Amino acid sequence: MPENRIACLWRWAAAWLFLLALGACGTGLPDMEDLTVLRYNEDQNITSLDPAFARNQANIWGVTQLYNSLVELDEELNVRPAVARSWKVSDDGLTYTFFLRDDVVFHDNPCFPDGKGRRVVAGDFVYSLSRLVDPELNAPGAWVMNRVARREDGSLKLSAPNDTTFVVQLQQAFPPMPGLLSMQYCAVVPHEAVEKYDRGFRRNPVGTGPFQFAYWKEGVKLVYRKNKHYFEFDGKERLPYLDAVSISFIVDRQSAFLEFIKGNVDLLTRVDPSYQDELLTPAGDLQGRYKDDLKMITMPFLNSEYLGMLVSDNHLPEDWPLRHRKVRQAINHGFDREKMLTFMRNNIGTPAHSGFVPLGMPGFTQNEGGYHYDPDKARQLLAEAGYPDGQGMPVITLHTNQAYQDIAQYVQFELARLGIPLEVDVMPPATLREMMANAEAPFFRGSWIADYPDAENYLALFHSKNKSPAGPNYTHFQNKTFDRLYEKALSESNDSLRYSLYHQMDSIIVAEAPKVFLFYDQSMRFVHNHVENMGNNPLNHLVLKRVRINRENQ
Repeated sequence: MPENRIACLWRWAAAWLFLLALGACGTGLPDMEDLTVLRYNEDQNITSLDPAFARNQANIWGVTQLYNSLVELDEELNVRPAVARSWKVSDDGLTYTFFLRDDVVFHDNPCFPDGKGRRVVAGDFVYSLSRLVDPELNAPGAWVMNRVARREDGSLKLSAPNDTTFVVQLQQAFPPMPGLLSMQYCAVVPHEAVEKYDRGFRRNPVGTGPFQFAYWKEGVKLVYRKNKHYFEFDGKERLPYLDAVSISFIVDRQSAFLEFIKGNVDLLTRVDPSYQDELLTPAGDLQGRYKDDLKMITMPFLNSEYLGMLVSDNHLPEDWPLRHRKVRQAINHGFDREKMLTFMRNNIGTPAHSGFVPLGMPGFTQNEGGYHYDPDKARQLLAEAGYPDGQGMPVITLHTNQAYQDIAQYVQFELARLGIPLEVDVMPPATLREMMANAEAPFFRGSWIADYPDAENYLALFHSKNKSPAGPNYTHFQNKTFDRLYEKALSESNDSLRYSLYHQMDSIIVAEAPKVFLFYDQSMRFVHNHVENMGNNPLNHLVLKRVRINRENQ
């Protein structure tokens, strides 16, 4: 990087920190001197601290520290107790009964008498989950309740027989339901706070989590303080260990990286192309100059990156090449995924040779029918489809956004060597999403991040009843055998049998190739040596309640 560019970035970062400090003066920012504070930067703005709006990573991370749901996931994605100490499922799989702890209290807040938080009861979950489907709220998390049965008046079949018993009744059996209920959408909130703050609840959050809200200057700084009444213990020591969490909002990722290297930020949560080579070797290891000061925490991330192909739609011409399975298979064989990851992502991720269900998902299996780089096989498939060396094939447009332009251009170059004419159309992410939803993008770049730890979350993208815009089947894939297996899996409570059905479904997707499988993602976190117990998980959730700051290592 040119020296003047570095100097410019340092000046920009210094100016930002000055404004940050200036903006905090006289605004009620809590004094955190001599406290153990974990500092991280969020370059994507947090828009709400209401769990009903925890639709993206920034919001999810923000609310995770403030709230609890009935259950939660551990680092291996096992469902474990949270506010619910245990639960049982009826033999028909339709009724879930949760038995709640009696020592969970809401954060102290002026919405309560004398400002003191009260005990959580089962009725709070009836209120919180029912609130998700309130049409006036228009919460993006309303879909989580789609599996819950309804009464004649349209209300959810949720009940609280007593203060520590909460009952959920489903329309039909759905074994992944506990994982679904672990989502932040399903966190418990007090009706007193929602009624007091109304729409302002988004910036006046009241939960039960390990930290509680202290200060927020939107787009500048967000601060949480330790919840001294939190119900979880580590042995005899009450969690959390940290006194506070401080979140900054530096939008420029390279500037945020410089703040991390200087030690003004404790946690770096992603690798951006602007500093990728500075931090990592081409093999994906930490550069030697940082090995004594930083720790890298990485694991598979349940995110499948792909190129999607519209395979059945009335407005596509009958001779559209991507209607032909062998053309789709040829494209999948036509580029080197290993080379793509090495030269464009410093080996962050795993080549997607096994199908759409990603590495790290419970039940993932290597698919022997997956795709590897095989240009000879690709040419053979093109010839069998009636396009020898690409002759007679019309130009295909690949729609993508700027963040993935380099990968799109790599695929374009590789396919051109096979005679497949490809154009790359770069557009804003929101425009691309709208085109995908309305079946207006015959060939598009996409990704799918798991909402809950079950492969059904991925395979639902190919169920014929989920065709967009009604659902996430953006390719409009339709296959009777797949649909039959999918519907059978929905009622299968035995994990091993359900995983076998999932594998059969994923094999159909590999054979029919409605998507070009690119890679399975990898989550990466970097911390300074004084940060201890920083975990990670395949959903890339940020859980800070067991993190420590060891001043001796600072």
